[in-house]
Amino acid sequence: MPAGTEPDRRGGEAVPRLPPGQAARYEHKALHYGPVPAFRPERWDLRVVGATEDLGSYRWTHEEFQELPRTESVSDFHCVMRFSVPRVRWSGVSALDLVALAPPSPEATHVMVWGEYGYSANLRMSDFLDPSVVLATHRDGLPLTPEHGHPLRLVVPHLYGWKSVKWLRMVEYMTADRRGFWEERGYHNRADPWLEQRFSAQEEPGDGPAL
Repeated sequence: MPAGTEPDRRGGEAVPRLPPGQAARYEHKALHYGPVPAFRPERWDLRVVGATEDLGSYRWTHEEFQELPRTESVSDFHCVMRFSVPRVRWSGVSALDLVALAPPSPEATHVMVWGEYGYSANLRMSDFLDPSVVLATHRDGLPLTPEHGHPLRLVVPHLYGWKSVKWLRMVEYMTADRRGFWEERGYHNRADPWLEQRFSAQEEPGDGPAL
C-alpha cells in the first residue's frame, strides 16, 4: 500500500491519509447556515469587486459563466465537524482562470467570498490562488444539488469546509484581512485542517485581525 494511505472500507482501495481528528465518511447530510436559496437563472450573476487591478468590477450572468474555461479537480473535503469525504471530483472554473479574467491589484492580500443571504468567508489571496481551488458547478460528474450549493460553490480543499462557500455570488479583493461569517463567531481565521485550526481560541499572533 502506498505511503500516506489507509484501507478504504468500500473495498480495499487505498485512500489518502486524513488530517488529525478526521474520519472518512462517504455519505453525509449537507450542512449549512440558513435556508437553501431559490435559484432564478435570469437573475443570477457572479461579481468580482474590490481592489481590482483597474479599480473596476466584473460580472458574469449565469449563461456567460457557463462559457468560461472548465477544469476538473479531485480532492478530499474536510469538514470542521470531524469528517472528511475522500476523493471528491469537482468541475467548474479554476480560481486561477477567474483571476486571470478579473486581475486583482498588486496591493490585494486577501479575498472575501460572498454567498447568498450575506454569508461570507475570508481567505488569504495565496489560498484563493492555490491550483486546487475551483468555483464548482458539478460534483462527481453531476450538477450540484441545491443543498450542496447549486448553481455555484467555491471549493478550497486544503482548508476546512466552511471556507468553501455555497451559493457563491461575489468575490471581493481586499488589501487587508477581515473576518467572515463564522470567523466572527469563533471559528479559526485560517482553517488549516492539518494544523487542526478549528476555533479562534487556538489562533496565534498574526493568524488574523482581532475579534
